[in-house]
Amino acid sequence: MARRTISILKHLSNRPSITGLRPDPFTRSVTYMPRPGDGAPRAVTLIPGDGIGPLVTNAVEQVMEAMHAPVYFERYDVHGDMKKVPQEVLDSIRKNKVCLKGGLKTPVGGGVSSLNVQLRKELDLYASLVNCFNLPGLPTRHENVDIVVIRENTEGEYSGLEHEVVPGVVESLKVMTKFCSERIAKYAFEYAYLNNRKKVTAVHKANIMKLADGLFLESCREVATKYPSIKYNEIIVDNCCMQLVSKPEQFDVMVTPNLYGNLVANTAAGIAGGTGVMPGGNVGADHAVFEQGASAGNVGNEKVVEQKKANPVALLLSSAMMLRHLQFPSFADRLETSVKRVILEGKYRTKDLGGGSSTQEVVDAVIANLD
Repeated sequence: MARRTISILKHLSNRPSITGLRPDPFTRSVTYMPRPGDGAPRAVTLIPGDGIGPLVTNAVEQVMEAMHAPVYFERYDVHGDMKKVPQEVLDSIRKNKVCLKGGLKTPVGGGVSSLNVQLRKELDLYASLVNCFNLPGLPTRHENVDIVVIRENTEGEYSGLEHEVVPGVVESLKVMTKFCSERIAKYAFEYAYLNNRKKVTAVHKANIMKLADGLFLESCREVATKYPSIKYNEIIVDNCCMQLVSKPEQFDVMVTPNLYGNLVANTAAGIAGGTGVMPGGNVGADHAVFEQGASAGNVGNEKVVEQKKANPVALLLSSAMMLRHLQFPSFADRLETSVKRVILEGKYRTKDLGGGSSTQEVVDAVIANLD
């Protein structure tokens, strides 16, 4: 009897996956055992933000309610033209540990600093993660793209250390530290290790910025020696951009200093299907803020806002990342599967994906496709 049971289990484990996007019952985990109280609803700080932000955050609220997800939102109105993030918002995020936000418009020039950068520094959200991948049914120039860009989020060119030496001469300092370079490298390799990724690529410009980017590379190399099962390589940022647009499938996990990561993540997002469908988040030791992965277009334009045709897919997928972060994996799976079904069917797509649907039509389709 025991031998027969073993043979049946082997047969089941060798069965091919069910085609389509429905969960495969033969690969569903049976080992997850929650602790008492793990199902209690969790508070999440919500910042709708500017432009399309209120539209897409409302989309997430509707889907969460339809799923009966164990989260509830504490809403705060924050806008990019404020001088600083209100203290009550920071207190809420520190209390809840998790935040979901729409885009915050950063004024170009002038004396107003970016609230996005303020949030990262105040909460020490040192790692930005953007997942750029092909979605089934969404045609792109390149196939087999599945890139995770992990970006140092607190220093480099974003340190904000600028001053005018004399009229007409401005000095901007790029600050790199061993501590920050080492911890972002550790995060990238740990992510690769825990997610069965095979390669980490460090992006740099150490051929010119020999001390600053040299320190970053030195830290990456030291951390790489502790993960012998993961392949490590390096690429200069200008060559990286060329390789991304010509052969993006060669990349797996990419770890970058601050400025390069912003450029690389937006480029990779455009290659894989557009900034409107790429999820992302910012994480530190104690807090996490989830938002649209690529910053380009995260506020949108007035016409899109007026027509209510913003693409909610990126923030919906980011909220699935948030649900996993909160240890609600089945809700995350349901949401991701539903979004992918809607994209695959192709009936409801916003203009950036070649369709003409409104935000609400996409949301209704996602809700209708929930298991």
